[in-house]
Amino acid sequence: MRSIFITWTVWFTVSACYFGVANGQDFPSKPIRIVAAEAGAGNDFTARLIAQGLTGYLGQQVLVENRGSGGGIIAAQTVARAAADGHTLLLYGSNIWLLPFMQDNLPYDPVRDLAPITLAVSSPNILVVHPSLTAASVQDLIALAKKRPGDLNYASAATGAAPHLAAELFKSMAGVNIVRVNYKGTAPALNDLISGQVQVMFPSSGSVTGHIKSARLRALAITSGKPSALFPALPTVAEAGVPGYAMETIYGIWAPARTPEAIIKLLNQEIVRALAQAEAKERFLKVGIETIGSTPEQFAAAIKADMNRLGAVIRNAGISAE
Repeated sequence: MRSIFITWTVWFTVSACYFGVANGQDFPSKPIRIVAAEAGAGNDFTARLIAQGLTGYLGQQVLVENRGSGGGIIAAQTVARAAADGHTLLLYGSNIWLLPFMQDNLPYDPVRDLAPITLAVSSPNILVVHPSLTAASVQDLIALAKKRPGDLNYASAATGAAPHLAAELFKSMAGVNIVRVNYKGTAPALNDLISGQVQVMFPSSGSVTGHIKSARLRALAITSGKPSALFPALPTVAEAGVPGYAMETIYGIWAPARTPEAIIKLLNQEIVRALAQAEAKERFLKVGIETIGSTPEQFAAAIKADMNRLGAVIRNAGISAE
């Protein structure tokens, strides 16, 4: 009888611990870390603002760990291999699910190894041209590019990042030949655009706002699928001449695969709550970022749709990771 009693006591103790974790009752039991890109980038800003809100809501400190090298590979691998208990999260952009189209033998699978929590924020790109270019609209630019195939250049920095893919998607859907000039960073790319050495660019809204206001660059359209509060006077590329066009820089949050559903649900609830705060929305808008906040299912569907759409663009353009 004593052995039976001990057996049942152990079983109930283990079961209580298991079901407590499964139901999220003991979560979080220690500080949470959000793995993000290099310090100072939009990814890092987003992670830190979310961490600030979560710390208050969850009652545990939420820290940001910067793993910027590798274009997202190291960050994704770190989280994919972490304990599936919700205490290690990943905040990153579309690199995470588009890298498989640009590089073989990745140490993680974006669908198999990561559990979507929410689409966090988005930042549209702006189609801008040098003022000397005789194109006052998207249709003008398309007509000019078709008249002078291979003569116009567009600037972009990181291979496979949103500004690069936005241009390649535009070329594909508009049927034009604009040649890429690759730069090591956004700042030198913008400098050459402002000086007129290249004619076209699709930079993030936050990086180009001041140049548009000072008339050093001419904005033709915004790349988001619908009009943006960031630039309410700008038409979308789709409205302005390329039906169906849509491209944005989007950041999402994941946990390791096999994280209990209750923990995913709790994290989703609190992250979305943090993003919905008026103060957070205002701080994001000031740097050209709009908050989203989705369900895990909506995030997973967005990833799948993006892989299908942009995967084809990457393959057709022959884009490979640097």
